[in-house]
Amino acid sequence: MEPDESQSATTTHTGLFQALAAAQSEMSRAAKDSSNPHFKSSYADLASVMRACMGPLNRHGIAVMQPTGEDEHGRHVKTILVHESGQTAECSVPLIIAKNDMQGYGSAVTYARRYGLMSMAGVAADDDDGNAAAKAAPTDVVERRASRPDAAKTAADSLGRAETL
Repeated sequence: MEPDESQSATTTHTGLFQALAAAQSEMSRAAKDSSNPHFKSSYADLASVMRACMGPLNRHGIAVMQPTGEDEHGRHVKTILVHESGQTAECSVPLIIAKNDMQGYGSAVTYARRYGLMSMAGVAADDDDGNAAAKAAPTDVVERRASRPDAAKTAADSLGRAETL
């Protein structure tokens, strides 16, 4: 089966941000097609993130590079979007290595590449677990404050501020 020409044709834009906006209009969410039995959850792995964004990025003249490096802040993966015009945008994600061996290093690099690419491309996973974690945090803060004598006022103040954000 031959690829659809509209899917493989490259569109020329004068700058990176114009091209990125056009690419994002074609991107889908990254499918959570991998599972983590330890946490009994699913997640979008690096391959899923790449499937969601690389085609549109490339069609609009954007290449992605993700070298590892080290600076005064420690080891990191730098995600660099390079447009055919020569313009670039980049971000660095620190490498947090849980196990001091190649498997631990490789896992940290994969996580950093996934988060860097999602961040730079503007791709989200279906039903992102981060949203559930963010929603759980205020409840925990309110519960801890509830054990203090001034809890009612503090919790109400805290919730009031959270709602105005």
